[in-house]
Amino acid sequence: MKLDVLTQLNADRAARKAVILITDTETGDQRLIREDDIAGSDRAELYGALIRAGRSRPLKDEEGGGFANVLVPPAKLVLIGAVHISQALAPMAGMLGYDVTIVDPRTAFATEDRFPNVSLIAEWPDVALPEVGVDRWTAFCALTHDPKIDDPGLLHALEKQCFYIGALGSRKTHARRVERLTEAGRSETEISRIHAPIGLAIGAQSPAEIAVSIMAQITAALRLGQVAT
Repeated sequence: MKLDVLTQLNADRAARKAVILITDTETGDQRLIREDDIAGSDRAELYGALIRAGRSRPLKDEEGGGFANVLVPPAKLVLIGAVHISQALAPMAGMLGYDVTIVDPRTAFATEDRFPNVSLIAEWPDVALPEVGVDRWTAFCALTHDPKIDDPGLLHALEKQCFYIGALGSRKTHARRVERLTEAGRSETEISRIHAPIGLAIGAQSPAEIAVSIMAQITAALRLGQVAT
């Protein structure tokens, strides 16, 4: 691998940017397709699909040929609220390879006994989140039903352009949330990225079932580039 390719590859990975390393299997020549450059490339649809799948594979002749080594950052899941849904959702996400962080300033809820083997931060979101590294490869869920806790987290998630943002609550609750976020300066387009009521409409009742519906919706956002309803 040429030094300039290796340097750029390492820089992008350190910055949690997805890259595709395409190797010409006949000549050994290599080139990088960087996440930031996909939109303007000649095969934007193909490269976007490769990154969403997160899997390396040979490329067909009509795809340009060679081998595509797809390198994507490990996805994160940030949960605002050490609630019953989070108790089911955190281990589920862990099994799927997500790096899970739970933020809740209510120390009676945010305990290691309730959330073993999970990164747990008993602070307010505006204090905790800047240190978490929320980014485009983060799924973000606001689950407390308390605007004082959820809203600062949602504002942060919108700013960082998380690939998935969801919030617990009824349509009526979300309508009030929209009013508050609008007053906080967020546009209609930004706020429309929040999925509320959160999760797929599968008739979920228990916290575990709701967690399943949320994880399925997050998976659709990550793998399909869209969110099912």
